[in-house]
Amino acid sequence: MQVSNSCLDIIFRKARTQNAWQNDHVPDGTLEAIYDLMKWGPTSFNSNPVRIVFCASPDSKKKLADCAREGNQAKIIAAPITAIIAFDTQYYELLPKLFPLEQVEQIIKMYKETEGLAEVTAFRNSSLQGAYFIIATRALGLDCGPISGFSNDMVDKAFFSGTTIKSNFICSIGYGDPRGVWSRLPRPGFQDICRIE
Repeated sequence: MQVSNSCLDIIFRKARTQNAWQNDHVPDGTLEAIYDLMKWGPTSFNSNPVRIVFCASPDSKKKLADCAREGNQAKIIAAPITAIIAFDTQYYELLPKLFPLEQVEQIIKMYKETEGLAEVTAFRNSSLQGAYFIIATRALGLDCGPISGFSNDMVDKAFFSGTTIKSNFICSIGYGDPRGVWSRLPRPGFQDICRIE
């Protein structure tokens, strides 16, 4: 079964990165609904390393904006919510619950003993989960404004100090103001990016 063209338009073809926002509240229940959709996306060994902080209060948005480049600070303040998409470098501690199969102890041992493997796996899979987050958000009728123009070190110090969690990227969500949308930029064609072997 394939989803309708109108669904594909909402999620991909007509969706736009937002730079300005309407002053509409996003209820906590909507944030839970976003997570309840995105959590079904696949991750390595069902590891689910993503951790999300929804910066919704003025204080939290200001703290996050202080970690961003000047051009992004106003966007974060204006957005109803900006989510920090992060990852836990020790996500494997939850594997006995999330991957309750016989080989789980071997998998945990592999992550603990192979230098750098846990962090690169967490980063890769949280990036996937960040994409699921955007798709889920759009599917529920909200708009997104992903942002990479910020200091990961500053965000980690401000929000995750003393933990095993690190930031990946941030994404403002809410109901976009069409006046802030840029003209549609070109995308490369299939032949420019892909090859079939």
